[in-house]
Amino acid sequence: MSESQSRRVALDALVEIDKDGSFANLRLGPILGRSGLDDRDRRLVTELVYGTIRRRRSLDYLVDRFLVADPPPAARAALRLGAYQLRFTDIPDHAAVSATVDVTPKRFRGMVNAVLRKVATAPVHWPDDATRLSYPDWIVERMTADLGDDAFDALETMNRAPEVSTRDDGYIQDRSSQRVAGAVGVMSGEVVVDVCAAPGGKATAMAATGATVIAADLRLKRVGLIAANIEQLGRRRELPEAIARRAEFPDSAASAQPGPVFPLVSDASAPGLRSGFADRVLVDAPCSGLGVLRRRPDARWRIQPQDVDRLAVLQLKLLEASLGLVRPGGVLAYSVCTLTRTETIEVAEQFVERHPELVALPMDDDGWRSWGSGSLLLPQDDDSDGMALFRWRVPR
Repeated sequence: MSESQSRRVALDALVEIDKDGSFANLRLGPILGRSGLDDRDRRLVTELVYGTIRRRRSLDYLVDRFLVADPPPAARAALRLGAYQLRFTDIPDHAAVSATVDVTPKRFRGMVNAVLRKVATAPVHWPDDATRLSYPDWIVERMTADLGDDAFDALETMNRAPEVSTRDDGYIQDRSSQRVAGAVGVMSGEVVVDVCAAPGGKATAMAATGATVIAADLRLKRVGLIAANIEQLGRRRELPEAIARRAEFPDSAASAQPGPVFPLVSDASAPGLRSGFADRVLVDAPCSGLGVLRRRPDARWRIQPQDVDRLAVLQLKLLEASLGLVRPGGVLAYSVCTLTRTETIEVAEQFVERHPELVALPMDDDGWRSWGSGSLLLPQDDDSDGMALFRWRVPR
């Protein structure tokens, strides 16, 4: 397939996503599926679509300097697509302009051609960091207030497409998520509850130690994702009778083989499991996702400032509900894929104020930064997602 056809698919996808306000990662897959493009061209389309959406604010600034009126949606999408190639890829200028103009609706081609040629040659003087980095003002302001100068490296890193990271068992999972699962400290023979488990990456990683993992989530559809991933990995899904009774473990439970993962529909704010049931509980809570913006190209335009405060209330509620599941001497872990103090340090501080008996567990992994009583992994630290993690031992 020609590069021109790839750009046509990319332009059509951008128009559809913008028109419907749909999630790019959900819409692009079906579009590529019916496109007839080969793998190489699909990768090009994905880069162009995701990159254009991430850089939307920067691109609009680049083209708006040469417009006298706001163009129709199809023309706007073509201008963004062309400007992205000119400014943020290694595609030669002449190829970026000509190939984009070729797939633009005929009535807009003259205007798109003229504007893109000016974008290709005009110097750029960004008006502010938010425009240069292509984020809403509030995200840049909040990140810099919480992280200082490290915020700019984090924001820059999240403007690059993520690398694909694959575990030894073939499951695709970002390195930072793998590190969170490992830091929970699960051991063979233990019972672990992952209360917000979908799609199941951390749950299956923890089960690889030989533990039995109950992988819960609120909605049946999301639990279906967990079940599908369990099947794909060839893991067991049964809940052993001994585990259900919380009796002594059979000898086989302490083997080196991966333990079973049991998918469960359950509300993490009222889990409905027996008190003191688990050796370890992971609360990988819903959050604003400001540490994973590279994977969710349109998320930066959807998240609102008030979401951070609303989610912090929910996170504290989930921690309170999950604490009762942990046996005396067991461990409660709290992780979020965001970088705000409100959803990390402040949630942890409020939780410990209510439960001063909990003992914070320091991290012995040098890759994590100290963050309050917990740890932080910034996107630039390992060229991966940003994560925060807090761990507490429940006294005997």
